[in-house]
Amino acid sequence: MQPVPFIDALVQAGFPSPAEELGHQSLDLNQRLIPHPHSTYIVRIAGESMKNCGIMPGDLAIVDRSRTPKHCDTVIAVLNGEMTIKRLEKRHGIVALVPENEDYETIQIQEGDDFEIWGVVTSVIHEFAS
Repeated sequence: MQPVPFIDALVQAGFPSPAEELGHQSLDLNQRLIPHPHSTYIVRIAGESMKNCGIMPGDLAIVDRSRTPKHCDTVIAVLNGEMTIKRLEKRHGIVALVPENEDYETIQIQEGDDFEIWGVVTSVIHEFAS
């Protein structure tokens, strides 16, 4: 990927501040978003189970398989043959996949479930409709 121009300034989302001298450099999105290219993949999101944390249908999740999943990480998991994105919860020996939408239920992993974590979500690309 070709590096793109990067303006190294904070952009106010509230009341605008007077313009400052802007620094200009290049930003390589591969370096920024994919520090481990050999263990990273991208997946498109379907469904709204993670909408309350800003992950929407059609978004692209960048997933790093080299990271060890830990409590509260957002992960891509396969449970009984179905792939899902959820927040990982590990407490008192119990593992659960937690949605970020009250319309969906937490999934507690049971003994005998075919369960595997396929990686930790490190970034999400959200495009605005044009």
